[in-house]
Amino acid sequence: MNKNIKAGDCVLMRPAEPSKPSYVARIEGIEADSRGANVKIHVRWYYRPEESIGGRRQFHGSKEVFLSDHFDVQSADTIEGKCTVHSFKSYTKLDAVGNEDFFCRFEYNSATGSFNPDRVAVYCKCEMPYNPDDLMVQCEGCSDWHSNLCLQSLEWDLCAKFCLGSK
Repeated sequence: MNKNIKAGDCVLMRPAEPSKPSYVARIEGIEADSRGANVKIHVRWYYRPEESIGGRRQFHGSKEVFLSDHFDVQSADTIEGKCTVHSFKSYTKLDAVGNEDFFCRFEYNSATGSFNPDRVAVYCKCEMPYNPDDLMVQCEGCSDWHSNLCLQSLEWDLCAKFCLGSK
């Protein structure tokens, strides 16, 4: 594996338990001893939703991570490879999502369990934030977005009949 990394790169880090998914981190700095050996990396961790105080919620995407306030120093030998952490907006525009693609729409304070921003846009009658893993359909009549779950409900039937019937 090519380990040409620099500050600002995002990387996958080997977990202590092989059954766990790789950790995601952003390189903040790199240092080595006088011989250029024993390379250490200063990282800022991304947390997965299930690692946060609130846990994984229905609207969290499978590739969603939160930029945390948790900094650490690790051996460069634990790097498995580079990855890309996209903004939410750029992630939703990807033609194809690879194994090394993730997205972040929140910063997470690990001490308080708070998020920044503390609010995001919600859609549909269920008033849930957009999950890029789930299908959303826009009503041609009112331009509201509806989740896959709500598409199967009476709410969608009523919206479609009312909005399209009024055109």
